[in-house]
Amino acid sequence: MYRLLVLAGLAQALLLAGCSWIGSASRDVIGSTTDAAPPAGYVVGDEPYAVRAGAEVLATGGNAVDAVTAVFFALSVTYPVAAGLGGGGLCIVRNAQDNQTDEIDFPARDAAQGGAYAVPGAVNGFAVMQSRYGKLPWQRDVAAGEGLAATGFPISHALAGRLAENQNQIRLDAGLAAEFIDETGQVRTEGTSVNNPALAQTLAAVRQKGPGGSYDGSIATKLVAYSSSEGGTISLADLKAYAAARSDPATMSIGSQTVFLPSRNVGAGAFVAALLSRLVDAQGNVSAGDDLAAAVASSTKGAMDELHYASLPRDLGATGFAATDARGGAVACAVSMNGPFGSGHTAVDTGVTLARAPASGDAALASKFLTPAVAESAGTLSLAGAGAGGPNGSAALALAILKLARGIDIGEPGQIHSTGIAPYDTVNVIACQNGKCVAVPDPGASGLGLAAQ
Repeated sequence: MYRLLVLAGLAQALLLAGCSWIGSASRDVIGSTTDAAPPAGYVVGDEPYAVRAGAEVLATGGNAVDAVTAVFFALSVTYPVAAGLGGGGLCIVRNAQDNQTDEIDFPARDAAQGGAYAVPGAVNGFAVMQSRYGKLPWQRDVAAGEGLAATGFPISHALAGRLAENQNQIRLDAGLAAEFIDETGQVRTEGTSVNNPALAQTLAAVRQKGPGGSYDGSIATKLVAYSSSEGGTISLADLKAYAAARSDPATMSIGSQTVFLPSRNVGAGAFVAALLSRLVDAQGNVSAGDDLAAAVASSTKGAMDELHYASLPRDLGATGFAATDARGGAVACAVSMNGPFGSGHTAVDTGVTLARAPASGDAALASKFLTPAVAESAGTLSLAGAGAGGPNGSAALALAILKLARGIDIGEPGQIHSTGIAPYDTVNVIACQNGKCVAVPDPGASGLGLAAQ
């Protein structure tokens, strides 16, 4: 059983025996649970069915790592515009049991011989993280995504908007068109039920074999064959050699908070460091004035100029999500396909849409703005969240962190918001203040926050 917090803007919910159907997502979550029994944890993200999958895992004894793993594999089905087995990303993991916070990096990489298609990293990354920190069997965390692909799901409000924006690209790919274009040649609309049997079979292999289900064996052979047939250069050696990296995240003192951010060795870390260094002094004091939003907006422009990021695409094909558990664990992740629906090419008989190679045009920009973060104060978790999709996603997360440092209740309506107009930059946050936690999806998007019980 899972409990919605306080959901504003929920268009419709149909409760059926054994399941919860959400045809449109919440625009905001603005309260906390009040029942006597504490929740098993919280989950927040851009697509409601995937968030629900994470809440189910928490409710059945999983921890925060299990929850985000379930969210990712569900997103690969219900939100393929921004998440998929062909893409990559990074996560910040807080393991409360050993007081350790780690960064897991698994970007989609260029093939050894170049080309337009990236070597996938996501399955490897979540497998490394789940095997080290997860509580449930790997198979349980993958199963929800597999089930959604096999039996189908109604297109959510979150996905419907992205489909409409990218319908020309969808029409050009046989795999995407078969799922998302109707018999009249129009993109399918919100509430329409779709499934992806080929992706279900691939996820079944991943469930049974772990990363070997996609990095070697028959699935890998199909990925390589498709890449070669379409002028790509992904090889079996590229897939087998892929390894996610575990490292120390960057650490900043901001007020009483210790904030863990992507390391400065990765693009996202460089950008958020350049942004926050303009707002926080060497002693960790917030040096911005009273108008934090204006200060963050100005600092975002300064960071963009410093790093020579000029014109950006409207949609970088990225999303962020987070989960916490009752044991104090927390994970924040941001993933990307390096453009909406990645390369727009789905490998035949796999359901796997390949990400764009980072060296291909502006594809590398997506990783510059993947900004998961975890914060704690006096050893107690205070925030887990992620900005993704562009500079305003990262900036919105920075704004939430600065407000937290100043003691502002960021669970109140209007406290978490974008600092600019960018429709596919999003921020999703779980904040714990004054003895209560709240999951806040981006109020300008169509995401969802859940508490699991």
